[in-house]
Order: sequence, then C-alpha cells, then structure tokens
Amino acid sequence: MSKGKYYITTAIAYTSGKPHIGNSYEIVLADSIARFKRMEGYDVFFQTGTDEHGQKIEEKAKAEGISPKQYVDNVAGEIKRIWDLMNTSYDKFIRTTDKDHEQQVQKIFKKLYDKGDIYKGHYEGMYCTPCESFWTESQLVDGKCPDCGREVHPAKEEAYFLKLSKYADRLIEYINTHPEFIQPVSRKNEMMNNFLLPGLQDLCVSRTSFKWGIPVTFDDKHVIYVWLDALTNYITGIGYDCDGDHTERFKNNWPADLHLIGKDIIRFHTIYWPIILMALDVPLPKQVFGHPWLLRSDGANIVKMSKSRGNVIYADDLAEVFGIDAVRYFVLHEMPFESDGIISWELIADRYNSDLANVLGNLVNRTVSMSNKYFGGIVADKGANEPVDEELKAVCTSLRAKAEERMDKLRVADTITEILSLFKRCNKYVDETEPWVLAKDPEKADRLSTVLYNLAEAIIIGASLLEPFMPETAAKIAVQFNTQLRSYDELEKFGLYKSGTKVVEKPEMLFARLDMKDVKAYADKVAEQQMKEAMSEEAAAAPKTEPITIDDFAKIELKTGKVLECKKVEGADKLLQSRIQIGSEVRTILSGIAKWYSPEDMVGKNVVVVTNLPPRKMRGIVSEGMILAASDDEGNLKVITTDGDIKSGSEVG
Repeated sequence: MSKGKYYITTAIAYTSGKPHIGNSYEIVLADSIARFKRMEGYDVFFQTGTDEHGQKIEEKAKAEGISPKQYVDNVAGEIKRIWDLMNTSYDKFIRTTDKDHEQQVQKIFKKLYDKGDIYKGHYEGMYCTPCESFWTESQLVDGKCPDCGREVHPAKEEAYFLKLSKYADRLIEYINTHPEFIQPVSRKNEMMNNFLLPGLQDLCVSRTSFKWGIPVTFDDKHVIYVWLDALTNYITGIGYDCDGDHTERFKNNWPADLHLIGKDIIRFHTIYWPIILMALDVPLPKQVFGHPWLLRSDGANIVKMSKSRGNVIYADDLAEVFGIDAVRYFVLHEMPFESDGIISWELIADRYNSDLANVLGNLVNRTVSMSNKYFGGIVADKGANEPVDEELKAVCTSLRAKAEERMDKLRVADTITEILSLFKRCNKYVDETEPWVLAKDPEKADRLSTVLYNLAEAIIIGASLLEPFMPETAAKIAVQFNTQLRSYDELEKFGLYKSGTKVVEKPEMLFARLDMKDVKAYADKVAEQQMKEAMSEEAAAAPKTEPITIDDFAKIELKTGKVLECKKVEGADKLLQSRIQIGSEVRTILSGIAKWYSPEDMVGKNVVVVTNLPPRKMRGIVSEGMILAASDDEGNLKVITTDGDIKSGSEVG
C-alpha cells in the first residue's frame, strides 16, 4: 500500500554549457532520495530539467553563429545525456522552452499584473549579465556581483516589478511557524538576517535589453525575467493552470515535498518563489534544502570549479575510469550535510580502493568464491549457530531503521556510512569465524555452511538498502547470489535467503583495485584536452587580429632576464615558478612549461620577458610578467633565449 505522494524537484540546470560534477551531484542526490522514498512505499514524482532563457544564452548563441533555440537544444541534450548516464530515475524532464510552460508563464505574469502585484517602473543600478541581476552599489562585494563575483556595469531599464514588500511580513511569519521549510537551519538564518528582516526591495521581473525570453503578452518590448520563468516550472511541469483548470497530477502532487537546490540560489527559492506562490494563492512547498558545493582540490588549494581555471571535472570523464556507481558513491558519501565537500581524481581513487574494492567488492567476491570452493556453490542454513552470529544478525535487522531515520533528515552520507558499516561487520565476521579453518575439519561442515549462509543473507540485506545510492551494484550483487533484492518490509528480518540456493560459478569482481598512476595519467590527459578546448574557445571569441603600427609594438616592454631559481608549483603539474633577474630587480614569474622543461633546465637561461603586464595571481602566487616561448603545430615548445650572454634588463626590440 502506498504511503502517499512524494514530489521532489531539482533546480533546473541553466543551459550555458556542459554540467560539471558539482552540478551533477544535485541530480544524483535527488535521485537517491527519490529511489529511497519509492523503496519505502511512496508514490514518487521526480522532476528535473533545464532553464533556457536569458541574455547570457542570447550572447552565447550569437557567438556561435546559431539561433538561441538551436543553442539551448544542443546544451539541453547534453545535460539530459549526463543525467541519464548517471542513472537518475526522474519522471519528467521539463524545458522552459516547452510551449505549455511558456503559455502558463505568460498567464501568470498577466494575472499578477491584473491584481496589482506587478507594476511598471524603471530600474537603475549595477547589472551583472551572467546572473541577469541588478544590484545597488551597497550590495556589491569589492565592486563586483555578490552572487558570482564577476564584473558589473551601470544600466538603466524600463521594467515591471513584483511587489515583494507586500508579502514580506507574511513570509517572515510563515518561516517562523514552519521551522522545517528552509534547511539546513544556517540557510534559514542567512535569509532572515540578510534579506527579510532588513526589508525587501521589489523585484524586477522583466527585461527590455534582450529578446531571448518569454514575451510579456500585453507589452512586446518586454520579456519575462528568467527567474520568474524558471521558478514556475515546479508547478507548470505537473499541470498547474492559471485559470484553475489544473491536471490531476498537480492536484495530487502539490505542494512539493522537497525542492533540492544549491546553496547559491537559496534566496530565489525561499524568498522570491514563496512570494510568487502567495500572490497566486498557491500553497508553499513543504521544504527547500540548500545543499553545499563540491569544491576542487588540486593538492595545494581548494577552489570552485571553473573552465577558466582549467580545473573542471565532468561526470562522464569520471565514469570512464571509476564506473557510474563509484562516482555516485563518492559524491553522495563524501559530501557533508552542511559544509562544502572536496573532490579530486586522487580522492575518488583512494575512496574507490579503500571502500568499494577492499570492503564491498572483496567481501562479495570471497563469499561467493568460498561457497563455490567448499559446497559447489550451494548456500544452505544448517542451523549450526554460535553466539558470534547474533551480533551480525543484530546489525542487519537494525539497519533499516537507522537508514530511515537518517534519510528522513536528508542525511544521505550518514545513511551510506551505516550501510558500509554492515559490510565492514561482515568482513570482521569472516575474520572471527575463519571459514578456511572450518573447512579443514569435516565435522565443522554444517558450521561452515551456516557461516556462509549468514554472510550471504547479510550481504543481500545491505545490497537492498544500497540500491537507492548504487543501483547497478546492488543489482549485480543480487545476481551473484541468484536472488532478488528485498522489499522494504522484509529488511528487518534475518533468514529470508532461500536455503539451498546456488550462487554463480564465477563471481564478477565488482570493484578491482586501481593503480593511482593510471588514474593520474588519465586525469592529466583530460585536463590537457580541456585546456586545448578552452584556448580554442578563447581564440574563437577573441576579435580577429588586426595589423598594428610601430607605436602599438612600442607599448610592449620586452627585456632580457636571467633565471636565478626555478621550481615546480605544488599541485600544478604544468607550472614552473622562476625567480628572474631583470636589471636591478628580481621578479617571480609563473610559466606553463613544465611539460618541456625541468626546473634545472631553466636555471641560468637568458630569457625574454614581457615586463609591463599587470601582475596575475595563479595558484595563490603572484606572477609578475611572462616568459616568451614559441610552439609549433606538433606540440613542441621552446622558450626564447638570447644568442649568448647579455646584460639582464636589456631591452628587446
């Protein structure tokens, strides 16, 4: 019998480019929650999709010489491919270019305008194009966008506004009386103290500076603000109709049980979205959970992933090395509940070997192998029990309740830790019972059979609870033991594995240990390819080279310098850090030449340096110039040196 409905959504992915592993984490997290709820007996509807309008999309499409629709079709297809690759069980993939969605957004805008909650005015402030947001000077952080840290520019625009201020007190009361609404609690405190309590400004909900958006039906100069467009997908996707002709799915599933989003967009989902719903007289979602970020570790630094840094990790690249379930395991198990998680190729490989290969893979392999070796693959409970068995059984029968308690609080990582603890307990049970010793004594045959039966039963219970997080692995385990995964109601019982079942003759190694050198070689290859692609994109976006005058050339300050010291930059395989004597001063300069030169090769060279570039910080080190080098089409590179010794600091020209 169904426990009732459960409607879960992710934030819809913005179609500005291929999603990296930090973006993919959210869909995997939502999938694990949806799968667990289905296992518990809930009627789950899981929605995800893509956010496809806005100025940033319009500009990217123009740069590629295609229409915005062609551009978003391509990117939405790539996002859906990644979501499918990661084995996510969504029920609907909505796109904000879907005609039914666009029509409802237009009707919503008109309805709010007709009731006076949207009005026409002008907006003037500092505008961030990537975020498509206006900011006041006081809201900027170091003169830049407080959300993304990018440059802003002054802009003035006729616009329509949503009366946030009208509903602010009502929203404050709702949050105070519904403590579960914003999770974790730290996100709630941030919204209350930084935005609601100081007082809300009305929200700009239209644009006239670009055309790639949903048009306002009664004022064709305006397109609807991307956030009003995007947020309403949670109701339009399940059949909300502004005129009241809702589908049965909307009637049954709304309000949403959980909006799962990144912490960077918590404001939109806990302030703007609730107020939009209040203005529409629609109930608010039950809970909004703002999950933390996955940050990139390069050994020396922990930073956000970005293509400009060349440190992006993609889910499909990881899956190529580790497999889909291992990637799912890492992002789910290693992400803290509230603080940011850390990811790197090395960290995944280490966790893969320690948890998946050593603990789980080894356990399944040797249990099946011993069953074949000692009993021809027949697993039978002979009832030869000893006190040591009871602790293993207690761990098994208590696991479901522990998992349920943690999942109710969305503590997915803690749930997986509990499941892994069962597998670790099984390995300890093997050490305690010593099947290889029992096998030497014919009179211990029944005891040996019972031990292997207990192991098989415990593994099946653990695999059944592992299924929401690692569905392919759970299914493979069931196949090896020639059985089915357990239903949720059966998971508190021990002894349901049919005695006399024959396991597979040749066990499949679920997770073979990986050589860290091989992982690193693949990661380096991927990083190199990404850098080439990024450079190609920069070159394509850069204006075509025009002839320069001698005066233009004179602006470049080129001087000779002697390399005094050189060393590798920790955590950066391509960078060398040189100390270079240039006349009377010594400068630190970083160069991406480690593939072609060792630090020892560089010391003593007389190189040519561009000395009037602004300082640039890389890997936490300030680089004060650029060493000139030449490269050919075959990937060879040579730094430019002088023909013999010359005084350092000599001008080149």
